[in-house]
Amino acid sequence: MKSAKIKHYIGVIALCAVLLTSACSKNDDGAAAATAVPSTEQAAAQGSAGSAAQEQVNLTMDDLVTFDDEDYDTAWSADSATSITFEGESAAVSGSGAKAGEDGSVSITAAGTYVLSGQLNNGQVTIDAPDETVHVVLNGVGLSNKDNSPFYIVEAGKVIVTLEEGTDNTLTDGADYVYADATADEPDAALFSKADLIINGTGSLTVKGNYNDGIKSKDDLLLVSGEINVKSVDDGLVGKDRVAALDGVTLTVDAGGDGLKSTNAEEEGKGIVAIGGGAFDIVSGNDAIQAETSLLVEDGAFKLVSGGGSANGETHVEERGGWGGGQGMMGGRQGGTGGATGTTPGGAGTTGAAASTSALNADNVETEALPSSTSDGVTTATETESTSAKALKAGGSLQVNGGSFEVDAADDAVHTNGSLLIKGGTFLLASGDDGIHADASVTIAGGAIEITTSYEGIEGSTITVSGGEIALTASDDGFNVAGGNDSNAGMPGRASQDSFAAGSDRLLTISGGTIAVNANGDGLDANGSIVMSGGTVYVNGPTGNGNGSLDYDGTFDISGGLLIAAGSSGMVQATSETSTQQSILMTFPQSLQGGTSVRLVDGDGNEIAAFAPEKTFQSVLFSSPDIKQGSTYVIYSGDTKIVEFEVTSSVTWVNESGITTGGGMGMGGPGGGMGGGGGQRPDRGQRPEGDQGGQPPEGFEPPADGAAPPAGAKAPAAGSPQTQ
Repeated sequence: MKSAKIKHYIGVIALCAVLLTSACSKNDDGAAAATAVPSTEQAAAQGSAGSAAQEQVNLTMDDLVTFDDEDYDTAWSADSATSITFEGESAAVSGSGAKAGEDGSVSITAAGTYVLSGQLNNGQVTIDAPDETVHVVLNGVGLSNKDNSPFYIVEAGKVIVTLEEGTDNTLTDGADYVYADATADEPDAALFSKADLIINGTGSLTVKGNYNDGIKSKDDLLLVSGEINVKSVDDGLVGKDRVAALDGVTLTVDAGGDGLKSTNAEEEGKGIVAIGGGAFDIVSGNDAIQAETSLLVEDGAFKLVSGGGSANGETHVEERGGWGGGQGMMGGRQGGTGGATGTTPGGAGTTGAAASTSALNADNVETEALPSSTSDGVTTATETESTSAKALKAGGSLQVNGGSFEVDAADDAVHTNGSLLIKGGTFLLASGDDGIHADASVTIAGGAIEITTSYEGIEGSTITVSGGEIALTASDDGFNVAGGNDSNAGMPGRASQDSFAAGSDRLLTISGGTIAVNANGDGLDANGSIVMSGGTVYVNGPTGNGNGSLDYDGTFDISGGLLIAAGSSGMVQATSETSTQQSILMTFPQSLQGGTSVRLVDGDGNEIAAFAPEKTFQSVLFSSPDIKQGSTYVIYSGDTKIVEFEVTSSVTWVNESGITTGGGMGMGGPGGGMGGGGGQRPDRGQRPEGDQGGQPPEGFEPPADGAAPPAGAKAPAAGSPQTQ
């Protein structure tokens, strides 16, 4: 993946917004993108089933970490510093506070500045200076130990390690440690500290952790500046209480376990990762960046690959039965027309932005056996450190204010067990499971997010979008408001799929931003309700009748913004009759080829909106501030007039013969749940007339597979909106 691709896909989304019909921009309350972050009361959400509600906390660097003035200090003087020079198996000490041993090992026992240079072949530098501040300058030094850690901080108030400008420094430990005490289990890293550890300077440090971890502090690990390269058998960098990094850091990690993490969950205000800037290139067998409690990213450039990447993710099976036709029961969807029963949706999505022209490579759509479950339906497997392969992961609050992220994750790309807040940043995410997941709330107030590959795109107990640009591709649901934690037992070795619970508190709220969804499952799926008051939403929904472009259990109240949702017709839902903004749902007599333009035109010939769905489709829903009750509208497929009708209610159901009657109840799959109020298909989910919904109008010939739209019709990039 190239970072330049981000600009391309952001441009696609921006083009979608520009191409919106001018009528949509006339309404000041319609598609205007609000950027305000919801209050904590609004953002509070219940996590996995049975857990307490968690409030979204606004995180700041100042609240999470403190850098002292001395942490930035890289200066030293040869006149006052103690010099330690290594020569293979020996060491020479000039100054006070340090002592050399017979094998070249050196012990530092007092406060002061110590300048290290030369090569130690098989020994150890130890620091044992209780409550003191020790400044160690690495001035072109290589420390190796064949059976232990080469750099061991036993006790100190704080140790500041400076990487001298223009120098390369290395730390290498052995593959097997020999401890003096057979019951000991530390040190267990090439650079191991029981005190706060600060790294600054402009030189480079290469750490090879052949036994376990690369750099590990049992207190704080603060990275101020410097080029740091870590290769480790297990974790790359660990700060038990806290890991923090600033803009001057360039960090490269190749870790068999986690890349960078903080682990203290027992003490309040600890277990934190706070990143103010820097460049991070992390390849990890497990999580790339993990905070046991809070994770904050203010800025920085991140390239993260976890668990071998998305191609190594779990395979999935369609969770919702592909029920078509038959009697309607307990669902707010159309019953269908005898579509592919019990199968995954036909057709394919895209591996690029949902509004792009590319099509999903079928090789990227995977299947998986469902996890084992108890009698009450709760999955029994639990995630462990060894099975988690997420890119950004927090046990509590996760907040991103800026930065650029190029992520390829076997598991979730962005994950929190609590609440997530995205205020800004540029994201290019490929995930083997969820693109973005929060057990509690997901709040997106800004940023440019592209999810190129995922099982489910964005998932949370509640999801609120008030700004930003989002383009996502999902092999199952695009947005999924359900809640739940990762507890999948589907495949040995990795927890992945989520456990869900429906509820009245499950809410998808859209008040601003631009959203483009390409989903093989449901486009927007809420095991609760949906509220839309602004923004722009395009849905390229499923091709199979077992899912719908919209799927909600409660209501979908729309009062502003532009919504266009295309997909199959078997489980189709419209917005609710309680909405104050009008919607029109057109069901075609048969499926149309992807790329076919569908236009909504008013009685004066003005185009209200148009859309060229990216995949095969049989239904299109339009909702716009410019659809008015009492006005006449015409729907075209390309340049072919399909139907003319008058809007007389908040939801108008239309087929090629004219207006049909809504209000029936269709059969929904397990994700469908209770009926969604108004706007449902009639007659227990059956079409009002004819085996295929009636005959097409005279002269109407749908394009053959692969054929272009009729002559004169617009043929834009598939999935993009159309206006004149």
